[in-house]
Parts: sequence; structure tokens; C-alpha cells
Amino acid sequence: MNTARIVVLVIALGAGGVAAYLASGYQNAPAPVLPVAEKLPTVEVLVAKNDIQLGQAVKPDDLQWQAWPAATASSAFIRRDSRPEAQTQIAGSIARVPLMQGEPIREQKLVKAEGSGFMAAILPSGMRAVSTEISAETGAGGFILPNDRVDIVLTRRLKNPDGGNTNGPTGGNDLVLSEVILTNIRVLAIDQAPKEKDGQNAVVGKTVTLELRPDQVATLSAARQGGTLTLALRSIVDANAIDGTPEDQAIKRPGGVNVIRYGVPARQLTSQR
Repeated sequence: MNTARIVVLVIALGAGGVAAYLASGYQNAPAPVLPVAEKLPTVEVLVAKNDIQLGQAVKPDDLQWQAWPAATASSAFIRRDSRPEAQTQIAGSIARVPLMQGEPIREQKLVKAEGSGFMAAILPSGMRAVSTEISAETGAGGFILPNDRVDIVLTRRLKNPDGGNTNGPTGGNDLVLSEVILTNIRVLAIDQAPKEKDGQNAVVGKTVTLELRPDQVATLSAARQGGTLTLALRSIVDANAIDGTPEDQAIKRPGGVNVIRYGVPARQLTSQR
């Protein structure tokens, strides 16, 4: 065997030994210790086990206790450590708003009926529920649903004061007067349905129940005797707008009506006496 082959063999054996040594040392090295995540403190809060609809009577089976991070648990949540019997205590309450599955229960969203009907239970203090007739034509084609906001328009037809004289100021035609009498009114129910049924996006009903202040009740009752009422659906964007915007103030200006002749509207102001 020549010298070159002996050198190569020695180098190969040496490299193999070094590799074996390094491999055995790596395998015997202890595994790195991973940091243990700190467990956040939690509290058990009462949540909705299932979806709870507006006006639904809450049963114990509709509720459950669920762990919740203590740092984000609102003081309005019902905690098990302070009210262990809450699940049965609030049974029979009526939901004033829809509650989604897993949503923490707040008592502000529930009300005890105390033998009253659900509509009386969900009405805010000082408000009244009043129903009026509607049709597809006067109810935005059925696209008004419970919890929507509407404006109420009164339309009246006045007999021609000129007695049919075509040369008079009115041209011999009757006057059609249109005015917005109430704005930003909440719809409580269509017919006897306080909520949308089966995901429908249109409900054609015969009556609508509205949430009104006592003074608005008188306005609506008088208007029903004087003409036709139409509900104008408000955009969801301005449903929470504060009453008294410039547009609303223009509408509510005393003595202001919209007079429609030949299909062309024109605003007029009647004299105040």
C-alpha cells in the first residue's frame, strides 16, 4: 500500500471519529427549557348559552357560567363569586334587546315582567306604544322592520276654495298638503311580531306599533283623523341622529306645509293668528 492511500485512510478515520464524537455530545445535551406562559387570572361570568331574542322570556337553560379574563370583566357582568344563584334568580326575565350566544349578561338588558305583557316590560320609562294602520304603499313596501327608525308624514286633501273656478289662484284643483309630523320614531313591532322572522328582510303588515312620547301620541291620534299617514324609513346611518337638526327644524317650523299642485311640491307658510 502506497503512502498516499495510507494518509487518505487516516484522515477519513479521523474525520469519522470527530463526527461521531460531536453527534454523541449533541444528543446528550439537555433540551432547551421553554418559558412557561403566565396564566391570566379569570372569573366566571354569566353568559347567554343560546341566542336570546327580543321579548323572549329567559330560562335557566339559556344561561351558563363561563371563564372570563378578570382584567376585562366589566363591573356590569354578573359574577359567580358574588351571585352564585344568579342563573335561577333572573329566570323569567324578558330580554329588552337581542342577546347573542356567548354574550355576557347585563341586567340592564333584562326586565322583570311582574305579570305584565312583554311590550309593557320592554318599553323605556316615559314612553308609550301606539299602533296605527299601514299598507305596502304607506309602509315603505314592507321594508320597515322592528327596531327601524321612521319619519311619519301626514297627507291631506283640501277641497278647492275657488269652487271649481279654473281662473282662480288654485286653477280649479284640490290642494294636497303634505308635512312630516314626527321624526326618528322607533318601530316596536309589525302586526304582532316584535322581531324579524326567519331572516326576512321585508314584512308587509297591516299595523305598526310605534314608540312615542305622550305628546307625540296626541299628535299621531289627531293626524290619523285628518288624512293619510305614511312611514318614511330612515337610514341606519342617521337612526341615532339627535333630534333638532337643521332639516328637522325646517320641517317642524310652525305653520309650514308642503303644497303639491300638478305633482310639483312647493313649501308655503300659513299665517299665525
